[in-house]
Amino acid sequence: MTQTHIADLLFILHSKPLKPQNLGPFVMSQTATTMGERIPNDVVEDILGQLPVKSLTRFRCVSRSCDSIITDPTFITKHFKLNLNQSESLVSTNTHTGYLLYTTEDKNSSPSSKHLCTVVCNSDSTLTQISRFEIPSLFEKYSIVGFCNGLFCLASSDNDLNHIIYLWNPSIRMFKKLLATPFTDEDNKKHKSSVVGLAYNSQNNDFKILRLLSVLLGPEAKAEVEIYSLSTDSWRKVVISMESLRGYEPNLGRIVKIDPPCIFLNGALHTVVMTIRHRFILSFDVNDESFREIMFPFNYSDVVTKYQLALFKRSLAVFVFARSLGGVLCHIWVMEEYGVAESWTRKYMVPMIWVRVGNFYGCTDNGELLIENATGLVSIDPESREQNILAIEDVDWVGFMANSMESLILHDGE
Repeated sequence: MTQTHIADLLFILHSKPLKPQNLGPFVMSQTATTMGERIPNDVVEDILGQLPVKSLTRFRCVSRSCDSIITDPTFITKHFKLNLNQSESLVSTNTHTGYLLYTTEDKNSSPSSKHLCTVVCNSDSTLTQISRFEIPSLFEKYSIVGFCNGLFCLASSDNDLNHIIYLWNPSIRMFKKLLATPFTDEDNKKHKSSVVGLAYNSQNNDFKILRLLSVLLGPEAKAEVEIYSLSTDSWRKVVISMESLRGYEPNLGRIVKIDPPCIFLNGALHTVVMTIRHRFILSFDVNDESFREIMFPFNYSDVVTKYQLALFKRSLAVFVFARSLGGVLCHIWVMEEYGVAESWTRKYMVPMIWVRVGNFYGCTDNGELLIENATGLVSIDPESREQNILAIEDVDWVGFMANSMESLILHDGE
C-alpha cells in the first residue's frame, strides 16, 4: 500500500462515519466517531509518521485529534528524523545528480511575485521541477543566506533591517521572525557589517543561526557573534579575537572584515575572515559552539578580483577569480582532508568569458560550477570545460543540495 493509499484510507476513516459495506475489507463500526475508537493512537502516529508533509497538512484540518497528533512537538521531531534518515540514505542510490534551487520573479503577474523553485537535475542534463512556492511579499528586501533540511534563513543587507532575520519553511508556508541586535547610527558610521549562516545541530536536534558582526573602523574594531537556537528561541553573544583562536599573537591584528557566504560542512559553519595582516577561514562547530581557525590556501597578488568559499564535491573549497587576458580565470582550491591546511590543492583553472565575477553560485554535487553569463544560468564542468545551458531565466539566487526533504518544523511559526 502506497503513502497515498494510506493517507486516503485514514482520511476516509476519520472524516465521517461510514457504513461497513463502504469500507470493503476494512470493516469498522458505524457508530465509531473518533479515531481513538477506530485505530489506537500509537498506530495512527506510526502511520502518519510515514506520510509526506502535504498529506499531514491536509490531515490537520480533518479533526482535533489529528491536529493534536501532527502538531505535537514529539511527533514533529519523530517525523523530521525519519525524513532526514530517509533522504540521506537515498543520496547514494539516486539516479539523478541532485536538486537545484533558485528564486525568480514572475513578471507576468500583477503585482509581480517571486518564487522559490526546486528542480531535479536528471542524469541526461535535463531539469524536472518538483516544487514552486511563492515567496511572501514580506521578504521583498531579503535574500536567502542559508538553507538546511527544508528550512531557509533570510536576511537583509539594509542597515535598518539586518537585525531582523527570518526562518522560513515553504513546505508548510510558515515563518518565524527573529530579532537580533540592531545597528545604531554610530555603528553605521564605523562601517559595521554582518554575515549570517544557518546550520543543523545533529546532536541536539536543533537549528542554529550564526550572526557575525564586524566593526571596520575605530580603536574598538572587533568581531562579535550572536548565536540563535531554535530549541530555546533565544540569542546569546560572544566576542571573538585572534587571541581566543590562537593564543596571544599581537602581530596578526584585529578581525576587521567577514565575508559571506557561511558554508555548512561537517557540523560546522565556515566563513572567510580578515585581519589587517591576515586572511583565514573561521569555523564554528554548532555542536559545542567552539571556534577555530583554518588556514587559507594561498597568497595572491592584487590581480585577484574576488574569492569565494564554497563546497566542491562535498569538500571545503575556495574559488579564486583572477583577471587574465580575455576574461576571468577561476582557480579552484580544494581542502582534500578536512581541517588539514597542508591538504589544500589547486585542482583546476577554468577560463570564463563574459562572466561577471559576482555571478558565481557555487557547485553541483558532482563538481559542476553554477555560473550566470551572457547566455543565462549555466553549469560548467571544470575538467572538460563543457558548458550546459540550464534554461532558467531571471534568477536572483541559486543553491544546490544532494538530497531534498520537507518537514513540519515551524508549525507554530508566526
